[in-house]
Amino acid sequence: MSLHLPSEIVVERVLPTIRVCLAGELANREMTQQEVAEHIGVSQAAVSKYISGDVAVEERIEDHPLTAETVTRIAEGFASGHMDGYEALDELLALVRAFEDRGPVCELHEEAMPSLAGLGCDLCVRGTDERLAAERETLTDVRTAARILATAPGMATYVPNVGTNVGSALPGANDVSEVAAIPGRIYAVDGRVEIPANPEFGASRHVATVVLAAMAQDDGLRGAVNIATDDALLSTARARGLDPMEFDAEYDDRNQRLLDRFASRDAVPRVIYHSGAFGIEPITYVLGETAEDAARLAVSLLETVQEAE
Repeated sequence: MSLHLPSEIVVERVLPTIRVCLAGELANREMTQQEVAEHIGVSQAAVSKYISGDVAVEERIEDHPLTAETVTRIAEGFASGHMDGYEALDELLALVRAFEDRGPVCELHEEAMPSLAGLGCDLCVRGTDERLAAERETLTDVRTAARILATAPGMATYVPNVGTNVGSALPGANDVSEVAAIPGRIYAVDGRVEIPANPEFGASRHVATVVLAAMAQDDGLRGAVNIATDDALLSTARARGLDPMEFDAEYDDRNQRLLDRFASRDAVPRVIYHSGAFGIEPITYVLGETAEDAARLAVSLLETVQEAE
């Protein structure tokens, strides 16, 4: 029996096809061949061949709808400046994993090793470490939420002087180290929102404190975004029936005080806020089932305020 690793299929047939597709998408966005080469990590001469069609591709990969969706997201992200290499790599890895889970990589692998046909082989996905998968999903959640905030019109005006952050907790989290956030926080610079780094676990004690307190009462709420407290936004939240909850701004024993406040209510509110204190800027937290959920709610509230102005 001839042995062929799935990774050989990915390297020899999947990745070259994806590079060709991505080169074409980036070129369509008026990038020079050198710019395309720098983004996808190949030479300018290779890009020229990709664009001219002088490279063989695997049609099952090229024509797959997941390829088109992933390539478009990456191309749009690179062209707009809202996606870096790390995020693009995460997108590509997700695509490859999908193809390895009874997808076209399996078909190609069975063709290379006919003895696998009909066995229902699942070597590529068997034994996945659930904890690592959860961590990867949580970090991706924070990256997605941060991009939502960064691209929302007018969001820069809601970034506090101390910065904004977005947090997402692992299922069952009970410690700050199990909540992912953006290191150094998210800041507004010249009217735009800047994300300084990729998410890490344990990167924001304040957001994590709020998320962990909310989870203690409702383990379905694992995401949060903090923005500047604004009367118009709070009024909008009340008009939607979200019933914002005010809490004490002081940091000492904040976790316990939040636990007590949440326990006194029928449900954890999606919007909580404080009006500041000496040396503490007024901050509002928007909660959600995920960080993406929280970010979308925050942006939705902001849009309603802007429409009313």
